Amino acid sequence: MRIVHLDHTSVVGGAEFALLRMLRAHPNWSPVLLVAPATGRGLGIYDGVPPEIPLQVVGIRQPAGASTGRLRAALSVGFRVAAQAVAVRCTRAFRHADLVDANTARAAAYGALAVRWPHKPFVVHLRDLVEPDALGPAGHSLMVRLVLPRADGVIANSHATLASALEHLRPGVPAEVIPSASGLRRGGTTGLPAGDGPVRTVGMLARIDPWKGQHVLLEAFARVFGGRDVRLQLAGEALFGHEDHLDQLQQRAAELGVADQVDFLGHVNDVDALIARWDLAVQASTRPEPLGQNVLQYLAAGRAVIAVDEGGPAEWITDGVNGLLVPPRDPATLAAALSRLDSDAALRSRLAAAAAATPGLLDDEAVTHAHEAFYERVLRFVAERHGKVRNATAGA
Repeated sequence: MRIVHLDHTSVVGGAEFALLRMLRAHPNWSPVLLVAPATGRGLGIYDGVPPEIPLQVVGIRQPAGASTGRLRAALSVGFRVAAQAVAVRCTRAFRHADLVDANTARAAAYGALAVRWPHKPFVVHLRDLVEPDALGPAGHSLMVRLVLPRADGVIANSHATLASALEHLRPGVPAEVIPSASGLRRGGTTGLPAGDGPVRTVGMLARIDPWKGQHVLLEAFARVFGGRDVRLQLAGEALFGHEDHLDQLQQRAAELGVADQVDFLGHVNDVDALIARWDLAVQASTRPEPLGQNVLQYLAAGRAVIAVDEGGPAEWITDGVNGLLVPPRDPATLAAALSRLDSDAALRSRLAAAAAATPGLLDDEAVTHAHEAFYERVLRFVAERHGKVRNATAGA
């Protein structure tokens, strides 16, 4: 299979990491990556694409802004999407592709235009809930009116994500939940058992963004661990114009009296080694998380996990069995969960052991095999559908 993968950015992000990990997992198809130009030098995260995989920078920049809802931003996005569709269609890789795979919502928007004529089998990755709060009004409109009605296949990162899209798909279109490639290692990450000794480090792995909930965790941490020999580590960059939120978090840490206990680590390359040092790993997003790659990484690493009881993470964690679930947007209940695990080392140990044994955790190779099977399913679906159309036309 010759598959063209589309991505609208090479900025470090969950979707980009997921695609890069698949391309590094030796896929059995013939991949080509078409990525829009980036600001600055190099290819950002895609500098790590294996040299044997063709990579081409095409079209024009696709900056953030589709989710703002502002008219000027929406018009700019519309122009850039149309121009990018033309650029993609003009590539040799697109003309010879057996299937086009859109890695992000923006890539899906221009991919849907590019495949319109002549038709190319088109797979859409859904990594966000199909809701205005997640995609923005303009992005949501593009997704439900342009992208999903033209999709020949949909891969969603969780059942919650898929459920938000089903009503917009054509009847019979293949749709499947496949977790994003998250760099999971079978057997978990090596490190100190999460239940040994007192809590020394609490961590969150997520880009610095208001909806990722670092501020919720900061408030809860200060209530439980303020003034103690316990550290909070926040790993992730401030992307997409959220540098001011990083400043706000640092200021709030000072106001709470825990500034000297909080480490803002920025981007971390060796995620496995980092998580292995944490006693408690937290996900505290303030809106439903479509998957939560960080939650999968926490579980596979065998950490004691606290996550919010909505969206994708709630599909992976059974409260009290392989982690604790708390209501979202509530520092008080998060603080209570932190305090519970702080005072009960045996519970931390039991949750950590069950986390590493969570059913369904897939390493990158297994995720890649699942994608291969799905792509083949989509090609069969398209071939059968076109065969029925030809037979119907001949019989008319």
